[in-house]
Parts: sequence; structure tokens; C-alpha cells
Amino acid sequence: MEFWSRLGDAFVGFGESTGIYHICHNFFAGNAWGNVVMILLALGLMYLAIKKEYEPLLLLPISFGMLLVNLPLSGVMDKPVGDQIGGLLHYLYQGDELGIFPPLIFMGVGVMTDFGPLLANPKSFLLGAAAQFGIFFAFFGALVLGFTPEEAASIGIIGGADGPTAIFTTIQLAHHLLGPIAVAAYSYMSLVPIIQPPIMRALTTKEERMIKMDQLRPVSHLEKVLFPIIVTIVVILILPSTAPLIGMLMFGNLIKVSGVTEKLADTASNALMYMITIFLGITVGATASAEKFISWDTASIVILGLLAFSIGTAAGVLFGKLMCKASGGKVNPLIGAAGVSAVPMAARVVQKVGQKENPSNFLLMHAMGPNVAGVIGSAVAAGVFLTLYK
Repeated sequence: MEFWSRLGDAFVGFGESTGIYHICHNFFAGNAWGNVVMILLALGLMYLAIKKEYEPLLLLPISFGMLLVNLPLSGVMDKPVGDQIGGLLHYLYQGDELGIFPPLIFMGVGVMTDFGPLLANPKSFLLGAAAQFGIFFAFFGALVLGFTPEEAASIGIIGGADGPTAIFTTIQLAHHLLGPIAVAAYSYMSLVPIIQPPIMRALTTKEERMIKMDQLRPVSHLEKVLFPIIVTIVVILILPSTAPLIGMLMFGNLIKVSGVTEKLADTASNALMYMITIFLGITVGATASAEKFISWDTASIVILGLLAFSIGTAAGVLFGKLMCKASGGKVNPLIGAAGVSAVPMAARVVQKVGQKENPSNFLLMHAMGPNVAGVIGSAVAAGVFLTLYK
């Protein structure tokens, strides 16, 4: 009888150690209902990544990290206690927490970015600047809702649709909000193909969307080499706090355009970039645990981020309309939507929307100018906030 009793106790103990028991036992009494909500949200994001192919390189790691951390008792983000080691993702997360992963991502982005369209049409800087209006809208909106200036600055960067910059800023100004801000920023980057087209069509006429732009002038090798060097010197002298982001972005671009470091450029844009994307994505998702994510502050951040991103898109398009009028109809206002920092997703959306109205229209290279200007603009905006509030 003692054997069977001990065996029965073992089975009961095993059952009570499962995540299933935890959910059932604590569904109403604890916060297990929140775990279920977050698991369903993670599965929804996975669906968008796999079935709809909405930036799966970002959305799939984020959603899987969100799934792992919300499966009860998984312990993937547990901190070390005494002699007990912490969870796997807790240690990988140090790359986010110490501000290592975002600049490395920027280095890879720099390698993959062609600043030629921006150099060929310097007016694109204005469109990139206009699209940063959403950042400052979110900043003042967050202040109105009662967030501190440091928190508001971190929330505002979501409006630029720039995940690495949002993480880098939040780590230094409002570390406790890193989870919801990072998830919101990367989610909106991934959902650019859903969010932007309705705004673009609402603010432009069919005739404006059909405008074909003149071919850009060729950009010399010397211009391409000098650009990252000059930008690094000028921006960092004015805003030293941007050195990790602007420095790595321009360094990545320089090893590409120099023509003498092909192997470095290949490593930074392929193997290293994909490794960091995996680590950054899955650890960002793992910050979205139910107890941290389901709150009024998180809801406010998500709503403000969506409004900021939408307003940034609208501001870029409206400034594009102004440039269209000033140029006598030579500028397609759609390219202003690419002024947000989601590279190259926003530029591809501009190409898709423009080509839908006019199949012979090719706006991708024209849109890349504002797009890369937006990357620089969001980093500069982050530098301003860090200078003011750090």
C-alpha cells in the first residue's frame, strides 16, 4: 500500500508541476488568464509572420519569445538566485540591456543601406525630417497622459518605427518600459504594409499617386565614401550621445562603399546581422510577460505608438504633397511615407502602392532617399532626448 501511495503522490506532484495545472488552478485567482491572452497574441503574430509574411525576420522571433515567456513555469527569463542559474533568455537579454545589440543592428543596416538616392536628391532629407513629427507628437501625448519626460521620450521614438533606436533610448531613460516599447516598435515596423497604405491613399489623389519621377543622377564613388565620414563627424560633434547608433550605422556603410573590405561587409550584413536579429527579436518578445505587459501603461504606449507612427506617415505624405506643388508636379507625394525609419519596408510599400495605380511607375529608389534620411532623423531625435534627459 505504501508503494501505491507514494506512486500516487508522485503522479499528483507531477501534475501540479505542469503549466496546465498552473493555468487551471490560477486562471481566476492568479494572473494565468493573462498568460492565455499573451499566448493567443503570440500565436496571432506568428500567423501574420508565417501566413501573411509580414516581416517574418522580425515578427517570428518576437512572437516566439513572447510565447516562451508566457508558457507558465518555463523560466526562460528567470534571474539567477543564489547558486541557481537564470533562464537562457535572461542571459541573451543582457545584449539588449547593456545596449550592445541595437548598435550592432545599425551596423548591419548601414551595410545594407544605399545612401546614393539620398545623395542624388538631397531634398529627401526634408521628407525624412517631416516624418519624424510623429516622434514629438507621441512625446507630448505621453506627457499629457502623465508619463515622466524620460518615459515620454522613450515612447516617442516608437513614432519613427525604429526598433533599435527605441531600445537604445529606453535602456538609458526608462528601463522599466523596455518590454512594451520594444514590442510596440518592432510590431509596428512589421505591420508597415497594413498601417501605411490606407493613410497614403487617404491623403493623395489618384493623379498624384500616378506621378512618374525623373531618374536620379548617378552618384560618384567619392561622394559615397565621404558621406558616412562627414555625417559621423558632424552629427556626433553636435550630439555626442548618438555616437553608438550613428557611428555604427555609418561604419557599416563605409565598409560597404569603400570597396576594400568586402569580407567585413558580407559578414556584417549576413551572418552577424542574422544572429543579432535572432537574439534581439526573441529576447524583445520575452520581455512581454503577462504580468508586465497587461497594464494601462502598456495600452497607452501601444496606442500612442500607433498614433505616432500614423501621424509620422501622414506628415511625410503631406510634406510630399507640398514638394509636389512646389516642383510643378514632379514629386510623387507617396515617397514622403517612406520618411519613417522602417528600412526598407516603408520604401517597398511606397513602390507597391504607386505601382498599383500605375504599373509602369518605379518609386523604390526615390523612396529610399527619405527612408534612409528617416533612419538618421530618428537617431538624431533620440540624441536630442538623451542630451536633454539623461
